Amino acid sequence: MTKSQKKPLTLFYQRLALFGYIGLLILMPTWLYILAPREGYSNGFIFVVYILPLLLPLKGIIQDKPYTYAWANFIVMIYFIHSLSLLWVSPQEMLWIMLELIFASSMFIGCTYYARHRGQELGLKIRKLKDELAEEKAAHTVNKDD
Repeated sequence: MTKSQKKPLTLFYQRLALFGYIGLLILMPTWLYILAPREGYSNGFIFVVYILPLLLPLKGIIQDKPYTYAWANFIVMIYFIHSLSLLWVSPQEMLWIMLELIFASSMFIGCTYYARHRGQELGLKIRKLKDELAEEKAAHTVNKDD
């Protein structure tokens, strides 16, 4: 298996991440603009708060960059927290809330493990802080001796 080929487990996690991501991309505007428009909120506010964050990782996901999948987890937390909050305050929207929670959870799990497995397949490594500090110390010591 070459570096560019994905193992079945890696492919599974990518598909799980994409299921959650595409699901949120479809659900959020449909829910917030068509199915249950929010009174008191402008369309611009809803777009900036609930739609725009989902568009930020789009390019990296299309380009299949493991690092983008990793940092997309920070964004998906908005939707995870939103759905958990609405479970408490808006039980009449249970279907949409559960869909958001399912998509957000799928995206989080998929992105986490896809980034990890794909990064390992490609030989990408995050340098450990102790290694960085040791290199800095060695460079500083060499410069001091000059």
